[in-house]
Amino acid sequence: MDLPEPIRRRLGDFSRTVFVDPTHSRLSPEDHVTFLNQNREVVSNLPLQMSLFFNLWFFPLWWISEVVMLHLKYPALPDYYKFILITILILMTLIEAIRLYLGYAGNLQEKVPELAGFWLLSLLLQFPLTLFQLFNEAILIQPLERGVHIILALFILAEALSGFVALRAMVRHTESRFHLRQFNGIPELGA
Repeated sequence: MDLPEPIRRRLGDFSRTVFVDPTHSRLSPEDHVTFLNQNREVVSNLPLQMSLFFNLWFFPLWWISEVVMLHLKYPALPDYYKFILITILILMTLIEAIRLYLGYAGNLQEKVPELAGFWLLSLLLQFPLTLFQLFNEAILIQPLERGVHIILALFILAEALSGFVALRAMVRHTESRFHLRQFNGIPELGA
């Protein structure tokens, strides 16, 4: 199941404008020869994959503890915080499922648009929602909640940092492969 083509194209364009280093875009002939003589290079990021793996196993524990804590403190909350916390729980569950899927697909299959979508969801939606639940004292934060939110925030922060590194490396690798396709039939490169 891939992203729709317009979204894939827009995320690809966004990642190329943000993550391409203009000084790295020009390769020397030696770089071309080195690149052509190698087999297919794997650009997946191991720290990102490890963070995604552990986050995938941690998320159900986070969800269960969040539901239990919400159930326990629900009668003591004002009505507007009841609505806000239930909405945040539903949103975070949906966003986290999509985010983890995009992270796995983008990193393992080396797809730049999916990884860019993962990175944007992490920074623009999931991290602020986690910080809201971590630092808003009006929602009667319990010690268990504080602990699981700190762990989730650390996971998201580590994934965002390693995702940036992985995305930059994938964009550079894709860019160099694109530039090398121009010289595919030139015999002088092998000499």
